[in-house]
Amino acid sequence: MKLNISQEQANACRQIAKEVALEIQRDIAPLSTVSVERAILRLLGIEGEKEKIPYVNILVDNLKEQKALEEGVLYWIANACLNTGLSPQDVALKVVSGSFNPVHLSRKSFQEVKNKAEELATESLSRLYKKKKAREALKQSFPPSLPPLLYVIVATGNIYDDIAQAKTAAEQGADCVAVIRSTAQSLLDYIPEGITTEGFGGTFATQANYRLMRQALDEVAQKVSRYIYQVNYCSGLCMAEIAVLAILEGLDIMVNDAFYGILFRDLNMYRTMVDQHFSRYLLGLFDIIITTGEDNLIKTVDAFKEYSIVLVSQFINEQLAQQAGMKKELIGLGHAAELDPKIPDSLLWELTQAQLVRQLFPRSPVKFMPPTRYKTGNIFFAHALDTIFNLVAVWTDQRIVLLGMPTEALHTPYVQDRFLSLESALHIRNASRSFSRELQFIRNGQADKRACELLTQAMETLIKIREAGIWNALSRGVFSQIKREKRGGRGYEGVFKKGKFYLNPFLDKKIVMQARRRAV
Repeated sequence: MKLNISQEQANACRQIAKEVALEIQRDIAPLSTVSVERAILRLLGIEGEKEKIPYVNILVDNLKEQKALEEGVLYWIANACLNTGLSPQDVALKVVSGSFNPVHLSRKSFQEVKNKAEELATESLSRLYKKKKAREALKQSFPPSLPPLLYVIVATGNIYDDIAQAKTAAEQGADCVAVIRSTAQSLLDYIPEGITTEGFGGTFATQANYRLMRQALDEVAQKVSRYIYQVNYCSGLCMAEIAVLAILEGLDIMVNDAFYGILFRDLNMYRTMVDQHFSRYLLGLFDIIITTGEDNLIKTVDAFKEYSIVLVSQFINEQLAQQAGMKKELIGLGHAAELDPKIPDSLLWELTQAQLVRQLFPRSPVKFMPPTRYKTGNIFFAHALDTIFNLVAVWTDQRIVLLGMPTEALHTPYVQDRFLSLESALHIRNASRSFSRELQFIRNGQADKRACELLTQAMETLIKIREAGIWNALSRGVFSQIKREKRGGRGYEGVFKKGKFYLNPFLDKKIVMQARRRAV
C-alpha cells in the first residue's frame, strides 16, 4: 500500500532539515553542559550520594564554583588519578569528603592527562560493551517479536507496584513496558539515588529502579517466552545522564526528543540541544532505540490543519540523530492519531497520515501514539476509538504502537483496562496482518492529495526555518505557536564554553573501536 507522493520533494525536505540540523550542530559544538559532564562521571563508574546530593553533582558543582569546569570533568579526574593512583570512584570519595581539591593538585602535562583520560574511557566502554553483548545474547534466545510491538505504560509512583503491573501486562501480551516518570522530574537538575516508592503521576527514574524493572522483565520473559522491551524517558535537565543509566542497566528504548523539553518544559534551547546530542550519541553506540515526541505537537492545536508540523519535527529530529551517529534503524520517530473523530472521513485521514510517516521514514522504528484529546467519560466510545487506532497501526505497518485505554479520560488505567486494550490490539494484529499488502489507495484519490498537501506544507515550513535560523524560529513559535527565548528557560546557567584543554575521549571513534575489540 503506497501513497503517490513526490520523492524529489521528500528528498528536498530531508536536505533542508539537514541544513537546519547542521546549524544547530555548528552552534553547539563549542559548548558543554553540567549534565554532559555528570554523564561522563557516571560513565567512569562514579556513583553514590551525600545528604541526598549525588556525588556527580557535587564534583561538577565544585569545579563550576572554582571556574575550572571549562576543561571538563575528565581532565581533572584523569589528572587526579595520575597524581594519586586512585580510581575515579575513590577520587570522587576524597573530593566529596573534602580530603583534597582536584584543582589544587599539580597539573601533569596535557599529553599525560589526555592519555590517562583515554585509558579511563576505553576501560569504561569495554565494560559496557561486555554488558551489551550479554544483553544481545539474551534477546536472541527468544523468537522475534511479531510486529507491531505492543507498548503499554505503568505509572503507579511505586517501583514495586510498577513491577507487578509490568509483569501482568507482559503475561497479557505486551511487548514493551514504559515506566512513566514522576511529574516534573524532567525539571530536576539531578537524578535521585536508590529505590523510590513515592512518585506523583509516575515513578522516579533512578538507576536502582531501572535495575529492578530490568530484572523483573527478564524474569517474566522466561515465563512468556518473549523478550520484553524496557522503556523510559531520556529527556529533561538530566537527559545525558539518563542515557548512561539506560546503558548501564540494559534498557531497550528511550523516549528522546530534540524539541520536547524546549517547547513543553521551557528548558533552555541551547542546553537541550547539547544534551540531546551527547545522549543520542551514547544511545547510538549501544543500539538503544529512541522515540521522539511529535505527538505532543498536535494535542493542543487543530490536528487536521497543523499536522504538517509533525513532519517538520520528524525530518529535523532524524537529521539531528544521524549527526549524533545514530543509524536510521534506531531513530524511532513519533506521531499520533489525534484528529477530531467527528470530521468526515477522519479514519481515511488518520490512515493517510500514518502511511505518509511510514513511507517517508521506512527504516525507522516509528512509534504511533493513540487518540487521547477527544476521549470523554464514555468508555465504550473510547474503546472503539482505540480499536480503530489499532487497525490503522497494523494496516500501515507501524513498528511500535502505544496502546490507548478505554478509561483514558477518567483515571490512571487499572489492570483490567490494560487487559481490554491488549485483547483488542492482539485481535486486530492477527485479523488484519496482510492489509498493507492487499489493499491499495486509489491513485490521485483523496488520500494521495492529502499526503501531497501535507508534504508541501512541511517543505514550506522547513524553508521558513532555514531562512530565519532555527533559534529565531523557536523564538517565533514555529512549533505549535509556542515561543521560547534563546537564553531563557530552565538550565541555561548549566551551559558553558569548552576550554583549551577540554577532554571527552568518549567521542573519539578510535577509543570506541578499541573498546569494542577489547569486549570481544
